Amino acid sequence: MTDNGIPWPMVADAAGNLGKVYGVYDENNGVNIRGRFLIDPDGVVQAMEVMTPPVGRKIAETIRQVHAFQHVRKTKGAEACPAGWEPGKPTLKVGPDLVGKVWKVWKPDE
Repeated sequence: MTDNGIPWPMVADAAGNLGKVYGVYDENNGVNIRGRFLIDPDGVVQAMEVMTPPVGRKIAETIRQVHAFQHVRKTKGAEACPAGWEPGKPTLKVGPDLVGKVWKVWKPDE
């Protein structure tokens, strides 16, 4: 837990050093474009989102994605979390039997 109560690290990059590495630094204006990167414990970027300032982000979606990536990692990739998945909801069992049949197996409204 960080000092501000957020259970994962968040970074500010006023100098643009990280923004340049991740390709979100606007050289003309000297600022970073809004970027969100979910990086797993092995240092692999699992998700990224880049948005221009006029449109805000929804933290609930970021938290949902963090939970989904944590779940997939916990199952060692044996389960997948479909779009809109929430903790405690059914997942998809990864395997050849799922190919081409996702909509027969996953019923989000049930």
